[in-house]
Amino acid sequence: MSESTNNGTKTIAFLVAAEGIEQVELTDPWQAVVDAGHTAVLVSPKSGTVQMFNHLDKADTQKVDKTVADVSADDFDALVLPGGVANPDALRTDKDAVALVKDFMASGKAVAAICHAPWTLVEADVVRGRKLTSWPSLATDIRNAGGEWVDERSVVDGNLITSRKPDDLPAFISALLDAVEHGAAATGQESA
Repeated sequence: MSESTNNGTKTIAFLVAAEGIEQVELTDPWQAVVDAGHTAVLVSPKSGTVQMFNHLDKADTQKVDKTVADVSADDFDALVLPGGVANPDALRTDKDAVALVKDFMASGKAVAAICHAPWTLVEADVVRGRKLTSWPSLATDIRNAGGEWVDERSVVDGNLITSRKPDDLPAFISALLDAVEHGAAATGQESA
């Protein structure tokens, strides 16, 4: 059972590795979720802090709220997968993190992935038959995994929300909040 309360507040998991997270792809959606009155929870394979980056330069750190081992998809109303190159590359090698992503996708709850984050979706084998976008260098990986890659700023396919890069954050955040507030099924299938 998710941690949602009766007043409409939802609990959103942000899943990241220990380092290599593109800072703005974590902090902007996080702030939007909080500003909308929801609860954001930072989940990572290990406890402690995670290191964010501004492209290739170290940026801020953020404290991990819960480890992957201590949560399940049932604990949350949605999942956000921030990008950065090293972050999803590390996550896709963590079997428990990949299993959590797979469980979220199977649950029908919103899963929002930006930039390089769809690498973890590919590893979880959940892009087959789905239309999505990402950083352009992932196009071949997505196609090889059975997904339809498109070059659009935001794509919603059922419960899956994807965007290409930090410039797409306004569209990404809008789609995420729509899915959180109205349910993933209500977002339908659209591209922007």
